[in-house]
Amino acid sequence: MIAIYFTATVPRYLFGVAVGRFYRPIYWSGLSCIHYGQVREPALPNAQWVKIKVHYAGICGSDVNLVQLRDSPYMEPFSSSPFVMGHEGTGTIIELGSEVTGWTAGERVIVDPLLSCVPRGISDPCPACRRGDYNLCENFTRGDIAPGLAIGGCRDTGGTWGPYFVAHKSQLLRIPESVSDENALLTDAFGCALHAVLRNYPSDKDNVLVIGAGVIGLCTVIALRALGSKAHITVLAKYPFQAEQAMQYGSDRVICLGKDSDYHAQVAAAYGAQLYRPMIGKPVLVGGADIVFECVGEGASIDDALRMATSGGRVVLVGLAALPKGVDWTPIWFHELQIKGSFWVGSERYDGRQMRIYEIALDMMAKGKINLAPLLTHKFALSQYREAFRTLTHKNASQVLKAAFLFE
Repeated sequence: MIAIYFTATVPRYLFGVAVGRFYRPIYWSGLSCIHYGQVREPALPNAQWVKIKVHYAGICGSDVNLVQLRDSPYMEPFSSSPFVMGHEGTGTIIELGSEVTGWTAGERVIVDPLLSCVPRGISDPCPACRRGDYNLCENFTRGDIAPGLAIGGCRDTGGTWGPYFVAHKSQLLRIPESVSDENALLTDAFGCALHAVLRNYPSDKDNVLVIGAGVIGLCTVIALRALGSKAHITVLAKYPFQAEQAMQYGSDRVICLGKDSDYHAQVAAAYGAQLYRPMIGKPVLVGGADIVFECVGEGASIDDALRMATSGGRVVLVGLAALPKGVDWTPIWFHELQIKGSFWVGSERYDGRQMRIYEIALDMMAKGKINLAPLLTHKFALSQYREAFRTLTHKNASQVLKAAFLFE
């Protein structure tokens, strides 16, 4: 089958990192770690697995980070190369192992991609998996399959950037009839935001700042409002088209990072904070937001998140931070800030029972509480992958929010 797969050699990696700083198209050229070509179709690892034919395959921000070689080496042990990329997708079951019951071929599904204890065949799950924090599993490198945090990072499972991949029966979730594939495709992005919000839910009197108005930032606003939060939400957006979306989805105020925008002063004014301008360096705020959701993952945005939180406030790192540069950690000490990480999805108490985040998201869609389909702005054939990556690296021109590969 034809797929997009990742395999790194030291020369390709070093060449890509060096040249990519000045010429981004090198990341998806014939000299990169990304390949478009023939790979073996994945087989069922055992009788508890199914094979899925892909319809839509989402392009996640973490995928873009990998393409552009921005991931931290910290994560390298938790993958197995070569692997077909892509963990977001909708599709239909086309093959079932003999021990898979309650499912039939042709059913429309999404897959919770995390390859934690149960999919790995580990009979005695780790403490994190036992309490429902599958994202914090201790066994991502063990068990019946090769190392990998998730489908799309494991050589044995395939990924959604190919026409077929395999998944364990425990990972399957039915797409309700009333939910379109376009909506269901956004389950992963919304789930990441929903996980962060449920673990850091504000009071109605809190001031909330969301830094970043890409898909994750917008989904953070959507999650807050869908859960009934009446907190005052301010969004820091890079582009005007993102600002418009943030207002439509329920933010109370949007501040744009225009070329000549003194956005620190605008944030200070919004929260009644004191603004100081040191002799060198960025502005200093005293006062700010009670909770900051940082949804970008770059050095400048993390630095802003720390500066814009009020004393004793909380900063939630939702964006994939990797190796941020230029972050001044002084506000953590000076303002006694709480710093919380938020990684992918797990399970939460919702509607009276423990549910996977993906289940909660699909339930919200089925009940009409959220409609994420408008966030899917661009669709590409897999063979158009270079155009897709170019589009995602020129957001202001393309006005892309979410892009996906479409398999006919």
